[in-house]
Amino acid sequence: MAVSVAICGSVNIDVTAFSPRLPRAGETVHGSRYSMSLGGKGANQAAAVARLGARASFIGRVGADSFGDLARARLTEFGVDTTHLVTDPAAATGVALIAVDDRAENSIIVVGGANLSIDRGDVEHASGLLHEARVLLLQLEIPLAAAFAAAATTRAAGGLVVLDPAPAPPGGLPDAAFNAADVITPNEVETEALVGIKPVTRIQAADAAGRLVARGARAAVVKMGARGVFYRDATGEGFVQPFPVAAINSVGAGDCFNGGLAVALARGEPFAAAVRFAAACGALATTGSGGAASAPTLAAVEDLLRG
Repeated sequence: MAVSVAICGSVNIDVTAFSPRLPRAGETVHGSRYSMSLGGKGANQAAAVARLGARASFIGRVGADSFGDLARARLTEFGVDTTHLVTDPAAATGVALIAVDDRAENSIIVVGGANLSIDRGDVEHASGLLHEARVLLLQLEIPLAAAFAAAATTRAAGGLVVLDPAPAPPGGLPDAAFNAADVITPNEVETEALVGIKPVTRIQAADAAGRLVARGARAAVVKMGARGVFYRDATGEGFVQPFPVAAINSVGAGDCFNGGLAVALARGEPFAAAVRFAAACGALATTGSGGAASAPTLAAVEDLLRG
């Protein structure tokens, strides 16, 4: 039977515009094309988990609108269980407005919509699912109270909690957020927001990981983009070199990383091996069109790992 991973988080419809460069403040640039696809950090992570062959079950909300119908249909197509994806009649489905340039850099505006209405009641209704899950994936595009409740329910049943602290709040996170996570996985921007260190070098990443663990997380994974990944847990620390891929779009790559990390941990892999597996997932995601659609298959990840 496939390992079970639960995802409590956001689901959006992404409207992505592609242009040679990102506009400066007050500037209009001509784009070459646009797309409309499934997004939201929670949905992206759920799609990544399902693509890797694990059982992905989603807890969240969409609006009673055409975007909500589209999001539910897309998640189902990926193989995600949407039993606990609630249709909220009082809120619109979340949307993300994304700009991507020719270097695969991006800027994103997110309107949370129904994602911001997720509450403890949603978690309570999904308590059976959370008790079954070996790993729970969380992000910060939903209210913290709901995320903490989901984490507590999963941990009470012996499951692991992986927290992607994105988007990082301007004032950082309370200690309760670190204490709720077995693994915290910030990127460069989020690391700087949380501990005041921008991890450009391995030494800086090691310092940052140490501070993240000191705040209460049991393990830390610092995602350094094209410079690799640094990790630390109770058994030690290490670094994963970046995989050589032809990146065209980095949107959702971090979500695919987290999906891969959750699947590897749910399968019982050692932490170092799980981080390397996750790094391969994230690298492959940059070679696609972005968002959930770029989530790699297990076969593709295994091929990359074999080199």
